Amino acid sequence: MTQKLTLYTNPMSRGRIVRWLLEELGIEYDVKVLEYGATMKAPEYLAINPMGKVPAVVHGNNIVTECAAICTYLAETFPEAGLAPTAEERGAYYRWLFFAAGPLEQAIGIKALGVDIPQDKQGMLGCGNVTLTLDTLSYAVKANPYIAGDRFTAADVYVGSHLGFGMQFGTIEKRPEFVSYWQRICDRPAHIKASQLDDQLMGK
Repeated sequence: MTQKLTLYTNPMSRGRIVRWLLEELGIEYDVKVLEYGATMKAPEYLAINPMGKVPAVVHGNNIVTECAAICTYLAETFPEAGLAPTAEERGAYYRWLFFAAGPLEQAIGIKALGVDIPQDKQGMLGCGNVTLTLDTLSYAVKANPYIAGDRFTAADVYVGSHLGFGMQFGTIEKRPEFVSYWQRICDRPAHIKASQLDDQLMGK
């Protein structure tokens, strides 16, 4: 029997990334929409994620939080979709997926907060500084058509979402290589459908 899979999300959250991946996988899933400061902090949800934030997925007895972890879990749990890495892709796949989850997220957050990190303190941070992080990401997206090589994987869902969101909201500069990479993946049917589903939720 197929285990039930439930996505806990909000349309104005990183849950949009997981929704995209779920649509790429083509599997059935339920959606529970939580409100900030209300149902996200309710005891019922804190039992799933004590951080009181989304996204989270519950799959049978498995609870997975943290968006990069969810993407990794889902791609490996449903290998028939072909979104997990091959042996040859594994190094680049994990390298750039977790680069986006670590240094990139950190750098974007620092920039959004308007924090100026002194040069002599930058070594204390995983991202160093925003420019270095974006230069490194530029290297990643120029190396191959997709983040792990010649084909689309779950890592592209995660990395690409950060680039798409960042360029849309001005936290990531629109470098030609970022725009080109995003254009290669944003018109995928699964992304279009996922975006429509979440946009509909925002209208309710």
